[in-house]
Amino acid sequence: MKCAPSLHVGGAAVANRRARRRAKGGPGCRRRGDAGSLPPSLRRYQMMLFGKISQQLCGVKKLPWSCDSRYFWGWLNAVFNKVDYDRIRDVGPDRAASEWLLRCGAMVRYHGQERWQKDYNHLPTGPLDKYKIQAIDATDSCIMSIGFDHMEGLEHVEKIRLCKCHYIEDDCLLRLSQLENLQKTILEMEIISCGNITDKGIIALRHLRNLKYLLLSDLPGVREKENLVQAFKTALPSLELKLQLK
Repeated sequence: MKCAPSLHVGGAAVANRRARRRAKGGPGCRRRGDAGSLPPSLRRYQMMLFGKISQQLCGVKKLPWSCDSRYFWGWLNAVFNKVDYDRIRDVGPDRAASEWLLRCGAMVRYHGQERWQKDYNHLPTGPLDKYKIQAIDATDSCIMSIGFDHMEGLEHVEKIRLCKCHYIEDDCLLRLSQLENLQKTILEMEIISCGNITDKGIIALRHLRNLKYLLLSDLPGVREKENLVQAFKTALPSLELKLQLK
């Protein structure tokens, strides 16, 4: 019986062609990290395209749910929330946080402006220190705890609204309340219909020492209302606490 022809020769030929391309600096020599060497215009286009796709995907509703789809969306949302520390260094914390928030379907409003920024592809350009995030509306967004490092350098955030954020958990509020800048600047918070939030996450907000207004609504995981009221009254006596809980 004849043996099947060996593939070794063909494989060697392919390897040789790749080696020649490397020697000439052709596409065969590109490494995994070479994306950062793209021209700035192409890199900006990639960022805009990614933002457009992510906005559309975050807005998809009522897809058939299964184990596979759950893992897929979990993976995809983790990609949207991944912190790029090089990006934060290059463009500044406010710009990087804006990109993260809009990529995940949230909105931001800058200091001195009335208009909310909703479209990733229409984020303003200009000096890195010109646009400072003053308010965040994360309604129906897919932000999650792994992305909260984006907030570490924000120094002007006064209001945060978390409404129907299915990936927000206690860890998010714990992380937020630990950030020294936000402890000083946040004045108002609204947390509405976030089913994974419990008393543990809410009680951590007492560390936001300048918090003046806190709305808690439709939070089935929050059970100890009287304890919360007492804790906030002790830690933040001037806080206006509005509870719409069952």
